[in-house]
Amino acid sequence: MRTTIDVNEELLRAVKVYAAEERMTLKATIERALREFLAGPAASSASAPPIPVFDGQGVQAGVDLADSAALRDIMDAES
Repeated sequence: MRTTIDVNEELLRAVKVYAAEERMTLKATIERALREFLAGPAASSASAPPIPVFDGQGVQAGVDLADSAALRDIMDAES
């Protein structure tokens, strides 16, 4: 389908450079970018490293995770 859109000149130049480096057409590059955008963050975060999980008994007594200064003091005292 043919359509016309206005694109920022700098953005278009950057996309053309990227397309040339990847040996893709401008059309294919824009289509791929739109597909990835529409797929949402779940598709791009699939390659993100897993978040580590540690076993334990929860937060130490007296620790308020919302008070970063107090948390720093407790961690400094333990080292």
